[in-house]
Amino acid sequence: MQNSPNALVLPTANEGLTPFTIEVPQAAIDDLQQRLRMIRWPDRELVSDWSQGVPLSAAEQLVAHWLHHYDWRKFEARLNSFPQFRTRIDGVGIYFIHARSPHPHAMPILLTHGWPGSVAEFLDVIERLTDPTRFGGSAKDAFHVVVPAIPGYGFSDKPRDLGWNPDRIARAWAVLMTERLGYEHWVAQGGDWGSAITTALASQKPRGLVAAHVNLPMVVPAQLPEQLSQDEREALAGIQYFVDKGTGYADQMNTRPQTIGYALNDSPLALAMWMYEKFWDWTDNDGQPEDALTRDQMLDDISLYWFTGTGTSASRLYWEGVGQTIHSHEFFSPARSGGRKIEIPMGASLFPAETFNPPRKWAEQAWEHIFYWNRVDAGGHFAAFEQPDISAREMWKAFRVFRDQVIDS
Repeated sequence: MQNSPNALVLPTANEGLTPFTIEVPQAAIDDLQQRLRMIRWPDRELVSDWSQGVPLSAAEQLVAHWLHHYDWRKFEARLNSFPQFRTRIDGVGIYFIHARSPHPHAMPILLTHGWPGSVAEFLDVIERLTDPTRFGGSAKDAFHVVVPAIPGYGFSDKPRDLGWNPDRIARAWAVLMTERLGYEHWVAQGGDWGSAITTALASQKPRGLVAAHVNLPMVVPAQLPEQLSQDEREALAGIQYFVDKGTGYADQMNTRPQTIGYALNDSPLALAMWMYEKFWDWTDNDGQPEDALTRDQMLDDISLYWFTGTGTSASRLYWEGVGQTIHSHEFFSPARSGGRKIEIPMGASLFPAETFNPPRKWAEQAWEHIFYWNRVDAGGHFAAFEQPDISAREMWKAFRVFRDQVIDS
């Protein structure tokens, strides 16, 4: 059985930098709307909250907005307003946004998304980083911004071989920044899988990487002290809650991604609810996902997965990168350095509604040099998506110490 004739077909990538413009076929949009009109709804949940999953009324409202009010072409045009490219690295076509700053001496930065995120997470951050003077910042804080889509996500190719775990993706990112784009010195930032990939990058110490920053520092000491501090108790409680209540999605994807993939690829309702639940569970909200993100923002991300048909291939990253470790603290310690401390300078910004916020002392056991550690007042797992202003300012401040080093070189 072949993919739908309405499916988006990506052009073949080569080892050069090929400009790329997104143009989803109108037939694919029509197909989505037809599928949304033909949904067979389940019966209502037996509780009055989200404890059994997305409530039927919330699902119906999101789908109604998707069908009657959402405009994919508006989001497509916004993506196309940024310079976009595809290049082939390690046999896979990699899509990326490359937005250069108008300010001299801007620092190159690589931003990596996670699941169920995409490059859509960073669109409100890109302009704040490339031209901070428009947002109350200084020209000295400007960045050249590179935002790739993880293999199997968005407009990057779906890997055709095994082994595309955070280590391999990190090696591809190093090729992108140094060989393809020619940057001699650069920094990296990420959250969720982007945190694991950024941490892997730092442990690999690729040429030119000056420092790295994450908004989900997945660090847990190999051995906990007998007397725990309040911060440690809170962090462990967060891990326990996640393991007990929040790993159902990951259990499925890290063991049987192909099985859940059939639903995610065939049903826009299944895909939307699989992701919408995380926008509820992982954002800094007052009970509803819409407290943190607009419906259009969430549907931009959901639609990107739908039109690229990447629900299944994105799920496989869990199988590759987590495997059977989800029910242990190893999930929060994706050490890529053979037990050695990471020597590249590392920083972190902690957002209050993040799924896991460790104390600094845990990071000190894993990172040789912590150059920045800060807790902010608002935001959750999708930091740049939820709080673009806070996220941008954190990057301005965090990497400021390295700018003279990059400029002088």
